[in-house]
Amino acid sequence: MNFSSPVFLFFFLPVLYAADRIIRSNRIKNWVLAAASLLFFAFGQLIYVPLFLLSVLISYTAGRLLMKPVRRRKAVLAVTVVLDLTVLAVFKYTDFLLSNLNAAFSASIPLTGIILPLGISFFTFQGMSYVIDTYRDPKSGTEDFLDLLLFMAFFPQLIQGPILRFSSFSPQLSGRHTSADLTASGVRRFITGLAKKVIIAVEAGRITDAVFAMPGGGTLDWRLAWLAGICYALQIYYDFSGYSDMAVGLARIFGFRIAENFAFPYGAASIRDFWRRWHITLSSWFRDYVYIPLGGSRNGRIRTYLNRMIVFLCTGIWHGANWTFVVWGVLHGVLSNLENAGILPVDRLSKSRAGRIINRIYTLLAVMLLFVLFRAKDLAQGGQIIASMFRFRTTLEGGFRLQDLLPVSTVTILAVGIIFAGNLAPKIRDWCAALEKKSTAAEAAGIICSLLLFALCIFALARGGFSPFIYFQF
Repeated sequence: MNFSSPVFLFFFLPVLYAADRIIRSNRIKNWVLAAASLLFFAFGQLIYVPLFLLSVLISYTAGRLLMKPVRRRKAVLAVTVVLDLTVLAVFKYTDFLLSNLNAAFSASIPLTGIILPLGISFFTFQGMSYVIDTYRDPKSGTEDFLDLLLFMAFFPQLIQGPILRFSSFSPQLSGRHTSADLTASGVRRFITGLAKKVIIAVEAGRITDAVFAMPGGGTLDWRLAWLAGICYALQIYYDFSGYSDMAVGLARIFGFRIAENFAFPYGAASIRDFWRRWHITLSSWFRDYVYIPLGGSRNGRIRTYLNRMIVFLCTGIWHGANWTFVVWGVLHGVLSNLENAGILPVDRLSKSRAGRIINRIYTLLAVMLLFVLFRAKDLAQGGQIIASMFRFRTTLEGGFRLQDLLPVSTVTILAVGIIFAGNLAPKIRDWCAALEKKSTAAEAAGIICSLLLFALCIFALARGGFSPFIYFQF
């Protein structure tokens, strides 16, 4: 099941919301939410529900042991982390490893064909964070299996994040409240995310897929290559941030506050700034559970650079079983270290207006080029498309393709996407929010706009405007 399916929009969500309003006991509400979340997961992959429950059970058992004054607490932590990472590695990286062994040694080891469980990277990391936090502070754990089950299974973020922390989620299990204003706010946030996905991301993805499917990437018309790069940058942002908006909105409807995952990353003025704005919960997870335990920036400049490279390498590997992800992560680490060392003088340039403009252009260009690599089926294709961008080779086919790919409606959607992807978007949002607080008419107009946007989303879905979320594969 996905957030934009008719079953979810017109059956699952209304029925669950009605049940949540009727039931008075928070305890029973939590049981209903947990059961509904498992049903939500089962709609996508029923066969992997036992695997998910096993992951919850491992985290719960480890947490109970770590809450007691046992002598081998480090051993409990180590065994749990190894178990979690082993399960993740088996399902996510087995065929990748076998493919590379076959290529390296001219072998013919058959691939397993394992289907990746939905959201395995997300719920595994949440389980690990719970166990590590309980190791650090036994009082932060729980003896209630339901609390941990709902924390890991909570359907708004189960498949694609944001990656939650039990310390911020658990107080809401018994203390959350709902209201008409909170529900309306959540619904509008959900509609915003839905529009990002089914209108902008789908349209940008149509162009991206068409260009990346073209043969002969090394001889691609430079205009098509740049178009694909721009469109994929828009697609992945609106696809992923759209899901995150829907998750935040749905959580709000049921009385939960969950972490924001994006802060307008295409307005960043450096790669370091980009990662403070992009997939925030993953960045903070690696900071708290990898970078700081490795020593962070406490052990000298060289060690700091090494620790940062390890984090970005892990970030690339986390995203998937392909060398494109590994190289993507490593290159982000290299640029981040070059900025930190002053070789890329973003800090000095940030002191002037012209310098800040240069920083933003550099950041956008670097992020977009690396996303081309991220999207490519392999390193060769990624390199060919990037090379085509800078060869400025014009072909007759390129002109015809542009006419086919860019009708007026598509140009309009992409233009809207570009405008709302940068630093102008939060200013527009804040201005609208301030206006709605001052005027009842403006508030009513905002609600009407949200309803019209929802109707437009339904129309787009009816025309076949849905594609799977990009981060489902991670």
